[in-house]
Amino acid sequence: MSIINNIVNEFDIALKTLSNKKSGTGRAYPADSIQDNTESLSQKEKDLSIQMMRVNLAGEVAAQALYRGQALVCKDQKIKEHLIEAGEEETDHLVWCKKRLDELDGKESIFNPLWYAGSFAIGAIFGRYGEKVSLGFVEETEKQVVVHLDKHLNKISSKDKETIEILQTMRADEDAHAQQAVENGGEELEIPTKKIMKYTAKVMTSTSAHI
Repeated sequence: MSIINNIVNEFDIALKTLSNKKSGTGRAYPADSIQDNTESLSQKEKDLSIQMMRVNLAGEVAAQALYRGQALVCKDQKIKEHLIEAGEEETDHLVWCKKRLDELDGKESIFNPLWYAGSFAIGAIFGRYGEKVSLGFVEETEKQVVVHLDKHLNKISSKDKETIEILQTMRADEDAHAQQAVENGGEELEIPTKKIMKYTAKVMTSTSAHI
């Protein structure tokens, strides 16, 4: 594709992502296997679930952008295909988080466009350092997401089985993506880089939780 076509294509994907029009791989919605129990949640428990899913939706928006940014500058076709495929699998998470947020009558973060733009730029920057660094970035990102999801699973009401099922399925996928990045040749990032990533993620999650 030409440079102009690439730019147009990325804008199209960004708009579909931010308007919740991007379709996933067609996997079943994890919460479908759970008997509906939303009404049994107290308002406080429901508000917490909404907060958690708003944060997770913002995280999935950022994940889409990270993969797209890395794939855009990737020169190794095999790695490029891996990044795009992983991004498509992450789209399922985006769809699930939005659907669950709607079921809980919650609203998504107004900062999602900002998270997308910033994450796309970060992905493209790290992608410029080569495939090993790019994959190492994927590995560390997914590991941090797993830790983040574990915290949510510990906080959320045990009565909200639908949300728990979604988060557990997402956690398994994130763990698999981290392992795939290692298997494809990713190299571990330096500690200062990991700390910067954690700080950036903290800013995003703490802001998205409320706005």
